Amino acid sequence: MNFSETVWKKGSLSYDRTKVMGILNVTPDSFSDGGLYSGKAAEERIFQMVDEGVDIIDIGGESTRPGFTPVSEKEEIERIIPLIKAVSPSLSVPISVDTMKPFVAAKALDAGALIINDIGGLQNDDMVRVVAENGAAVVAMHIPAEPHVVHRTKMTGDVISEIRNFLFRTADNAISKGVGKRSIIIDPGIGFGKTPEQNMHILRNVGMLSGNYPILIGASRKRFLADMYPSLSKDDASLEAVKIAVENNVSIVRVHDVAGTVRTITS
Repeated sequence: MNFSETVWKKGSLSYDRTKVMGILNVTPDSFSDGGLYSGKAAEERIFQMVDEGVDIIDIGGESTRPGFTPVSEKEEIERIIPLIKAVSPSLSVPISVDTMKPFVAAKALDAGALIINDIGGLQNDDMVRVVAENGAAVVAMHIPAEPHVVHRTKMTGDVISEIRNFLFRTADNAISKGVGKRSIIIDPGIGFGKTPEQNMHILRNVGMLSGNYPILIGASRKRFLADMYPSLSKDDASLEAVKIAVENNVSIVRVHDVAGTVRTITS
């Protein structure tokens, strides 16, 4: 791999080891932690993750689990912007915002976020423009269909080649529109339009996606892990996925269990 860091306006993240992105869903309907965090509880969880050794905080205001109900821009903003404003001045790690909406992304960056995590695959030119104009970093995720139907579709054929081609085309398009090459992180989109077998194949062969971009893996508490590791808890199965990701030199793992993941990576 011929990259060493992700860069955004006035900041960067180096990859001396696999970095840990901690998930904070401020939603009532996320599949594993919906409704747990809002208001002061959300703030407390953020600083708890910092104490546990997290490298990035990823805040989401709209669930994208199977069967999710889309929320309006207004509702998503009301869920995440006050939280970002409350914690960003005191945080020693960057905030990422998990959103598909360009207007929400712009508001989040204004509030103090530094990274946009776009499960929509960075296919919206308005999102590309927001990232470029703000000098933000961005995670571009592979998604084989529109978000509202992706969980009802399944890929066929050579999934690694298709994912690689999609992500590299997406990155090229973003760069052509002003996004910095060193600001782009790619994510193969485990759990989005893939079978359990395909998810595991991607995880075990994610190194084949390697190019000029850091790779993020988000397998934490995904349903396919229960099939692969039926005797383990959700978090222990997720740690097995983290081990595979680290063995494949993945740059970032996106997880719920920050403390366990940090122990696994640093042990």
